[in-house]
Amino acid sequence: MDLQLTDKVGIVTGASRGIGRAIAQTLAAEGVYLALVARTGDQLNELARSLPTPALVQAVDLREPAAADEVVAATVGRFGRLDVLVNNAGATTRGDFLALTEADWSDGFALKFFAAVRCCRAAWGHLRMTHGAVINIVGVGGRTGAAEFAIGGAVNAALLNLTKVLADRGVTDGVRVNAVNPGTILTDRLRGRVHRLAAERGLTLEEAAAEMARAVKVARFGEPAEIAQAVAFLASGAAQYCQGAILDVDGGQTRTL
Repeated sequence: MDLQLTDKVGIVTGASRGIGRAIAQTLAAEGVYLALVARTGDQLNELARSLPTPALVQAVDLREPAAADEVVAATVGRFGRLDVLVNNAGATTRGDFLALTEADWSDGFALKFFAAVRCCRAAWGHLRMTHGAVINIVGVGGRTGAAEFAIGGAVNAALLNLTKVLADRGVTDGVRVNAVNPGTILTDRLRGRVHRLAAERGLTLEEAAAEMARAVKVARFGEPAEIAQAVAFLASGAAQYCQGAILDVDGGQTRTL
């Protein structure tokens, strides 16, 4: 299927690795010119060199209040327009609710939630002109609470609600806003958890991965590319009638409505 994304311009935050890197690779393969955003410039530069379309590297910390405006201005200054915003940046601290600090909570909301708020606000006028799209990468913890994922669950739930809020605004302004909820995806962070479990239990990596998958009642872990394919669809004209959609890409992990 031709997604008709050739020569579109997109911003991908958290693009240096994992899901964000896969999203950048998939969108570039569809012909999208990209602004790659993360705190790690070296990884972004390496990624940019590997892409088939032009890419603008922006090594910034989106927790800084002015960063989103700078990213959008630089992107439009380089490419002349903006069609797609993918809010993917942000990881949150896991752990016992009673052990989580005020700083843990503040940091979780600062990068994943408030960065998305600011990026949407900065990009909105440009997306309105191009009838563009926002895709928020959220997570299944926003639908189903878990004791060890208090911060992540709260942040994700807030971002899901923001998706609905902006989709409502987008009906009038001509901007499509949707979200993807990844399940348990085999990123470097998850690989670290697999290695720790294997070491603690004397298991092979394959055995540890299978045990973790069984714990969340899925057949296997997802791959970053599978999230990226969903993002490409939502960014494209094939998803013109998707507005405020929350797409769970989780292997069946979410069993609630």
